[in-house]
Amino acid sequence: MTTLDTTPAPTPVPALAAPAPAADPLSVWPASTAEPRQGDIEVGGVPLAECAERFGTPVYVLDENEVRDRCRGYRAAFPEAEVLYAAKAFLCRAVAHWIEEEGLGLDVCSAGELELAVTTGFPPDRITLHGNAKSPRDLETALRLGVGRIVIDSPSEIARLAAAVGPDGRQKVMVRVVPGISAGGHAKIRTGTDDQKFGMSISDGYAQHAIVRILDQPQLELTGLHCHLGSQVTSVRPYLAAVRRLVGLMATLRRQHGLLLPELDLGGGHGIAYRPGDPVLDVAALARRVRAELASACAAAGLPVPRLVLEPGRAITGPAGVAVYRVLAVKRTGGRVFVAVDGGMSDNPRPALYGVRYAPRLTGRHSAAASAPVTVVGRHCEAGDVLAADVPLPADVRPGDLLALPVAGAYHLSMASGYNLVGRPPVVAVRDARARLLVRRESLDDIRGRDVGL
Repeated sequence: MTTLDTTPAPTPVPALAAPAPAADPLSVWPASTAEPRQGDIEVGGVPLAECAERFGTPVYVLDENEVRDRCRGYRAAFPEAEVLYAAKAFLCRAVAHWIEEEGLGLDVCSAGELELAVTTGFPPDRITLHGNAKSPRDLETALRLGVGRIVIDSPSEIARLAAAVGPDGRQKVMVRVVPGISAGGHAKIRTGTDDQKFGMSISDGYAQHAIVRILDQPQLELTGLHCHLGSQVTSVRPYLAAVRRLVGLMATLRRQHGLLLPELDLGGGHGIAYRPGDPVLDVAALARRVRAELASACAAAGLPVPRLVLEPGRAITGPAGVAVYRVLAVKRTGGRVFVAVDGGMSDNPRPALYGVRYAPRLTGRHSAAASAPVTVVGRHCEAGDVLAADVPLPADVRPGDLLALPVAGAYHLSMASGYNLVGRPPVVAVRDARARLLVRRESLDDIRGRDVGL
């Protein structure tokens, strides 16, 4: 991973500043988090134990004000840019409504995400469709609903999309290019290099060839270049390198084809902290330095400055969520203490996929016991079903206790599975000391209803 950018930042933007010192155990929790009594953690004025009692466990708790504040923080940091929320992080009707009210656009990857957003009332012209392998249904839905842009990811999409648009239609498109930059917190989420499935490479001319083909399609209006470097990027430097390489490609396109592109999309991937002291991307520094780099590179190339587009997802909803589990068993074996909870890899596959580490806390009761290292595991039939390895918890943790994992608002429910037919957890929004259900728990009736083969 690249190192942290150390350039001094201006006055921090609300909700996007660097985290509190590592000594603060609540530094990675939503800003509304409080502990009015030892052991009783509240988010949005609602005790997590109350959410567990009312809605059952596991349960995802999402702080509405935290989501909205982070949207406002991005708009303040990038007032001249278009900010699209990356729906793949987590999408439900309420979140789409919050995002729309806060003035952000939406970045979707499927007809499902697109239709949910539009039927909620999200303006389709503020939606961009992505995807490295868009299905005919994805493209048909996007054109029928009138999305603002479609990002072309491969040459095979060009003719298909032009034919779907029809001779009298017109669709704005961007081209996803690969700038050849390695960035991101894990090999599986680095997407800016030539050895992965997304986009078209600049270095071998593949992107340039695709652009020429798009220019030959009168139904397609090329508005700009797009790239996405990866996820959990915590340094500004890779984004600056991407700006230089994409502006270089823009200059080549102008020189060879007289083409002036009005938009430049740098994607998202902005890193957040999962544990106190983890590095994060300084969004205020990102805004300042990308703006300066873009202006400088365009001036050197003799180009007008294109409008910047960004696609944060995890950085908006991730820190706003908390997952609450109930302890089912405590086992001491092989010199280790295993604390098993009523969820696991079906509601959070990220530790198994990417080795992500969390900092769970006991909530719902005060313990005077000293901390001891334990491994929090899930209930599923898989040795890799580990939520948090070797983390400190009170030594008297016992069945019936509640454990809360912060930073659970992104890539938890959106990646949840039906493993062991456990059923996916509900999502509860908290705000101003009130809790309301956003997404209900998946029931056995839901599971039975899909099973029609007998």
